[in-house]
Amino acid sequence: MPVMNGLEAAAAIRRTAHIEAQSIPIIALSANAFEEDVEKSLAHGMQAHISKPMDINVVKNLFVKYIS
Repeated sequence: MPVMNGLEAAAAIRRTAHIEAQSIPIIALSANAFEEDVEKSLAHGMQAHISKPMDINVVKNLFVKYIS
C-alpha cells in the first residue's frame, strides 16, 4: 500500500468514529504465517489472519462467521 500497510490500515479503521468501525470484519491475508504475525494482526484490530497459500474452506468459514 502506498501510504500504510494492512496493520496500520486496520488500526486506523478501528480508531475512526464511523458507526461500524468496531464491528466491520477485517481479515488479514498474508504470506507471513508465524504466530507472531497472527498476533500482530489481531492486536491491530483484525478478526482473523489467513496465511498463503490459503485454504478455500477456511475462507468460506470466515465469510460465514463474519458476514452472515
